[in-house]
Amino acid sequence: MRIASLVPSATETLFALGLGDSVVAVTHECDHPEEALELPRLTHSVIPEGLGPAEIDAAVREVTGRGEALYGLDEPALAELRPDLVATQALCAVCAVSYDDVRAVAGRIPSRPDVISLDPETLAEVLDDCVRLAEAAGDRAAGERLRAELAERLERVRAAVADRPRPRVATLEWLDPPFAGGHWVPEMVEIAGGRDLLGIAGEKSRTVTWDELKDAAPDVVVVMPCGLYVDDAARQAEAYADRIAALGAERVIAVDAASSFSRPGPRLVDGVEMLAQALHPDVAPPAEGVAWRELASAGRA
Repeated sequence: MRIASLVPSATETLFALGLGDSVVAVTHECDHPEEALELPRLTHSVIPEGLGPAEIDAAVREVTGRGEALYGLDEPALAELRPDLVATQALCAVCAVSYDDVRAVAGRIPSRPDVISLDPETLAEVLDDCVRLAEAAGDRAAGERLRAELAERLERVRAAVADRPRPRVATLEWLDPPFAGGHWVPEMVEIAGGRDLLGIAGEKSRTVTWDELKDAAPDVVVVMPCGLYVDDAARQAEAYADRIAALGAERVIAVDAASSFSRPGPRLVDGVEMLAQALHPDVAPPAEGVAWRELASAGRA
């Protein structure tokens, strides 16, 4: 089986399944595990690097408003690799190559690969997709083992924090404009022992106003700009420090969104463990290898 992965979460899942040797190419954003960095890159972004949050948002709206794709796909390179399976997604138009484009390309190249689209909206669906992807790759049992392992870790966290007071949590998936985290993020907060204030489990992330955030009166603000790592998340939080401080939260945390919150793959469980450690350090199981940073906060007046 030769697999081309056109979304980072699929790449991470394939390697977690023990199927990394079958992966022949990945996207320009696939950076985990390290072995993925050595594989051919099939995609590129049309959005320039170095833009701020508001500039990125404006550029994305401009490109999509023209009906154009945010990502390019190297069709000749894909054809040359002769994949049997292409893993992609249709959940988020700003996260990967268009699903329709992938289907069209797959129908043109000589190997005529199968295409699997991974579009989970909840944590349960993320875990189920481990099985779907493994089955498409010819090893359903590997998917069932991984799903069971991840589910056990989630239950371990849930049990550890079950009797703890639940801080009020606001998750910021973007800062300009502010977005409240949706899809699986509210579930992650709940399992980790918090109470998500603005996101709706299984629903898309949504724009909110700073006044709406302030009225929600969060105890904890988690800064998780989509696709960014903790250093960039912390820098963005510092750039918007006045607005975040005005929310009156007792704590502000910057996290590795790219590794542990944005991508619907196995490392979402790392994110749950990390968040539980941040909210309930005295009882939560250890979260290893997950970066996060406590930032200064003005606290409530």
